Amino acid sequence: MEIIRPEVSTPQEADLAEGKLINSFLENCTSQYPDPDKWLDEEIRRNVLLTTVDAAVAWARQRSIFPLIFGTACCAFEMIAASGPRFDLSRFGMDIIRFSPRQADVMLITGTITWKMATAARMIYDQMPEPKWVIAVGACAISGGTFRESYSVVPGINRIMPVDVYVPGCPPRPEAMIHGINRLQAKIVKGTIDNPNLALK
Repeated sequence: MEIIRPEVSTPQEADLAEGKLINSFLENCTSQYPDPDKWLDEEIRRNVLLTTVDAAVAWARQRSIFPLIFGTACCAFEMIAASGPRFDLSRFGMDIIRFSPRQADVMLITGTITWKMATAARMIYDQMPEPKWVIAVGACAISGGTFRESYSVVPGINRIMPVDVYVPGCPPRPEAMIHGINRLQAKIVKGTIDNPNLALK
């Protein structure tokens, strides 16, 4: 703002003119100029993420699940359909299906399990590294299904290994399997480094 000093003749007129000039200057300076460095605070808030190690590890685990499919009956075909392009299971971070238990995080039991096969299923479960989870897919894996009265069928996979998520159906649709996987991911997020297998709430 350019200040123009008027020409005056006496000291009293000079003081009066200077007082008017100061008052008009004060009236024009009621608001502050914006801080030129304020953008730095906004940039930091936009680019700095504060979290815990537990939350970061749980986020990474949730989005990088390596499944092992233990398919014995028709539910395995529905799991294959869920992995196809129509339902696109890979968008949930489960696109790399492992066939080695030492590289898998979650075991999907899909189909009827007999007592003769139960020892193999338990051995595969024991070979999986921690943390590990199990999803029981279909009525046969959950409770033995229509064969539960048979002497050779396991009446529920939870008799031989802990189960984290149950997906009911005979067979369940691919959408139900995706919902079960989402429930497992919600459980993984609630876990910590010390206890990744917290109960699903």
